[in-house]
Amino acid sequence: MLDHYLKECLYFTANRLGRVITKMAEDEFAESGLSPTYAFLLMAVYEKEGISQKELGEILHLQPSTVTRLIEKLAGKGLIYSRTEGRLSLICTTDKGKALEAVIHRCWNNLRSRYGAILGEREGDELSFRLDQACDRLENKG
Repeated sequence: MLDHYLKECLYFTANRLGRVITKMAEDEFAESGLSPTYAFLLMAVYEKEGISQKELGEILHLQPSTVTRLIEKLAGKGLIYSRTEGRLSLICTTDKGKALEAVIHRCWNNLRSRYGAILGEREGDELSFRLDQACDRLENKG
């Protein structure tokens, strides 16, 4: 009976999915020497050099304090630096950070291929899209 309740509980199922996909992502991103969260932050900076901390938080759906900690850690590794323009703190990659771009993108593609091989490529993309939509709706109604 409990098994039935858990299978129809979004909280339980989403956490289970989170644990499974986190393990896969950590395995795939190990080659980069970074956790998936750090790698995704770097990917956002690759896409927009000089991105603000606020934009990073919005893109990654993270609190400002979390973004600050991530930036400090990556800056400590010599992968990014912050420059100030007026009131904005803009984040850029260092040469060392740029050198990781191909590895990080390979890790990202390997992760997508890995779960795509199990779920089906289209199904994996559709599931990601639907989960993103559900998150948007729940955050706006929360």
